Amino acid sequence: THRPICSQSDVALIFNFSSLETVIGLYGETFEIPCNNGTINAQDILMTKWKYVKGLTGDLLVKQKNQNVSISATDEYKGRVSMALTDQRTFTCMVVTGDITEYPVNVVIYKSPAGLEISDKAEDLEIGKLTKLGTCVAKDSNPAVNITWQKNNRPLVADGKGVDSIHASVLVDPVTGLSTTSSMLEYSAKKEDTGAEFTCSTRHTVGTELVSSPATFTITYSTETMVLQVSAPDPLVEGDNVSLKCMADGNPAPTAFNFHLKGELVKVENTDTYTLTNVSRNSTGEYKCSLADDPTMKAITDITVSYLDINLSPSGSIAKKVGEAVDLTLQIDASGDVKVSWTKDNVKLNKEPKFTKRTYADSGRYECEVTWEKKFNVSEELRPVAGAPVIRRLTKQPGEGGRHKVLICEVEGSPKPAVSWSINGTSVMGDATHKLLNTKSKPACGILTSFRILTCWGAVNECVEDVHCTLPLKTGWPVAHKHSLK
Repeated sequence: THRPICSQSDVALIFNFSSLETVIGLYGETFEIPCNNGTINAQDILMTKWKYVKGLTGDLLVKQKNQNVSISATDEYKGRVSMALTDQRTFTCMVVTGDITEYPVNVVIYKSPAGLEISDKAEDLEIGKLTKLGTCVAKDSNPAVNITWQKNNRPLVADGKGVDSIHASVLVDPVTGLSTTSSMLEYSAKKEDTGAEFTCSTRHTVGTELVSSPATFTITYSTETMVLQVSAPDPLVEGDNVSLKCMADGNPAPTAFNFHLKGELVKVENTDTYTLTNVSRNSTGEYKCSLADDPTMKAITDITVSYLDINLSPSGSIAKKVGEAVDLTLQIDASGDVKVSWTKDNVKLNKEPKFTKRTYADSGRYECEVTWEKKFNVSEELRPVAGAPVIRRLTKQPGEGGRHKVLICEVEGSPKPAVSWSINGTSVMGDATHKLLNTKSKPACGILTSFRILTCWGAVNECVEDVHCTLPLKTGWPVAHKHSLK
C-alpha cells in the first residue's frame, strides 16, 4: 500500500533509514522485494516510491494513496517489470507517512550451473608424463562456481605429485550475464591409474551438488619387465614341441619380438609366440627374446631336453641250440638316472638274465623295462633250434578218493615232441581210464618228437629216464593217462 506525500510548507519532514536487507532470487523465477516488512500501517502511508542506486539514483515508480502506480523510469527499466542479472543492486523503497522512511534492499540473483561435464579429454595418459587430462565445464551459473576434481571419489589437489596444476577460468556471457567456469587438470599418471575414474563436481550456493560423468583413460607406459615363458611337456624329451612366449608389461602391448634361438635370430610380428618343433638333445641351451625396437629389453631362460638311448644286443627273435651261450648286452645312454628291470613271459626277474649255456628252460620272451623320466620297453625272444628229447622226471601222486594214482612225466625236446603211452606194448590214446588186473602189466611212456610237458595217469613204482621208460604196475589199480605238451 502506498500513500501520497503531503507537501505543506509549514511541516518539517524527518528522514529515517533502516538497515540494508538482502533478498535472494532464483534466476528465471518470480520473486518479490519487500518494502518496510510491515513495520508501517498501510493506512498511514501517503506515498510509496521505488528507486535504485546505479551510480546516480534513478526512480522507478511512484504510488500515491488512492491512485494508480505511476512509472517514472526513463532508462532500461522503462516498460518492463522483469529482472535480469544486471538487476543485482540496491533498491530503495521510500515510504512517506508523517515522516519519510527509506528501506534499502540488496537484490542478489542465483542460478545453478546448467550442467557439468568433462571435455577436451586426453586420448591416453603416459606414465610419468604431465598431460592435460581434460577440462571440466560448469555452464551458465551465477555467481561463478568453484570446481573440484576427484579420482575414485577422492579429491585431487595440486601438490606436484601427480597433480601438477589445476587452472580455473570464468567467462561471463555479455548478453545474459551468466558465468561459465572452466577447470583444466594437468596430471601425471601412474600405473595404478589403470581403470581409475576421474570426475569433477561443484556445489552451488543454492541447489544440490553436481557431479560429472566419470572418465577413464588408457594408461600407456613403456615395457619395464619381460618374461620368457616356456610351455612344454614335463619332462621335455626328444621329439617334443616347445612353445616360447615373450611376455612384456608395456601398454599398449608390444607387437614385434626377436627370438634368439642359440645363435639364430628370428623376428616375429603381431604375435608373441614362437614354437620349436621336434626338439633334440642339441636343442638344450639358453634362449632369449627381446623387443624388436629395443634389444636392451630382453628375457632369458634355459631349456633342457632329456634323452635316452637304449641298445639291446642281440635283439628280436634269437634261435640257439641247447648248450650254446648267448651274450646279452644292454647299453643305456641317458640324460639322467635310470632303473632297469627284466621280465620273462611277463614274470618279473630278480636280476639281469645271463645265458652261458642254453637250456630248454631258458626259452621265452624277455623284456627289459627302463624307467627314466618316461618308461621305455625293449624285448627279445629266445627260442631253441634243435635238441634231443629228454625225460626230465617222472612223478606220482594219489588220485581222487585214493582209487587211482597220477603219473606225471616231464619231457623236453625241440622241435616239439609227440608223446604216447602204451600198456604191455599196446598204445593208449586219449584220456581213457584203464583197469589193469595182471600184475605183470607194464605201461610204458614213449617220446616220438618235440618239447612239452607230459602228464600221465596210472599206478607206478619207478621209471627209468630214457627215450622210453617201463613202468611196472600193482595188481588191481585202475590206470588213467593224460598228457599235455609245453
